Amino acid sequence: MTRFAPGGPFDSEKAIPEEIKIKLQSHFGLDRPLFDQYLLYLKNLLQGDLGPSFKYPEWNVSELIATAFPVSLTLGALSLTIALLLGIPVGMIAALKRNTWMDYLPMSLTMAGICLPTFVLGPFLIYGLSTQLGLFPPLGWYGPSDWFLPSLTLGLFYAAYIARLTRAGMLETLQQEYIKTAKAKGATPWRILTKHAARGGLLPVMTFLGPAFAGLISGSFVIESIFFIPGLGKFFVTAAFNRDYTMVLGTVLFYATLIIFLNLFVDLVQAWLDPKSRQSK
Repeated sequence: MTRFAPGGPFDSEKAIPEEIKIKLQSHFGLDRPLFDQYLLYLKNLLQGDLGPSFKYPEWNVSELIATAFPVSLTLGALSLTIALLLGIPVGMIAALKRNTWMDYLPMSLTMAGICLPTFVLGPFLIYGLSTQLGLFPPLGWYGPSDWFLPSLTLGLFYAAYIARLTRAGMLETLQQEYIKTAKAKGATPWRILTKHAARGGLLPVMTFLGPAFAGLISGSFVIESIFFIPGLGKFFVTAAFNRDYTMVLGTVLFYATLIIFLNLFVDLVQAWLDPKSRQSK
């Protein structure tokens, strides 16, 4: 798809002499037919070589990924932590206080959070918590104080999903016979919630965590551009604009592999939590 977009990796505001551009294209194999380039890329890929970056010719794509991915991973992990710390308690309380204001209010807020995209929420948080209150730096990734706003922006979006999934899972679990037995034996609501209902009620959340974490890392593309974070998402966006074909391909392949392993891990955890899923499989 990037090959059909206008422009090329060696186009710039300052015109490059045609003979130099031809030599560059020959050096990187871009003068060959597209199918030959594809076969050459697959051959190098099987050897673990993602190729050089056209934008940063002194770097290989694998080196750029190794340098930038830890930043995106940190952002994704912090955002997921915020999402779990906010979403699970809110969902549990809403399930326990079903059809009361403690159910209607948080669930209405979570619906608003789902509808509000991160590229809108981010500037709002920058304006409120940074510009107006001066609590956190608005841009950069230099220390823990810089991490809060971008992590909160991503975390709030996924906290809304987790809260609704937690509520739905807990409501279904609280209707089970063993929960009614625990109530009849005089167990407190807190004990019923944490000891008896949590394991089954959080299964929908566990199923969601694999795609969610992958979405948090890949969804950080927009956040990294808004907050000027030197993560892999920023490299990907820059590569798309600069027609850095190898960087675009390498990033997509890296994230696709990551998503496969995350989903596999979540399936294993789900099978451990839910004996029925083990028997069915």
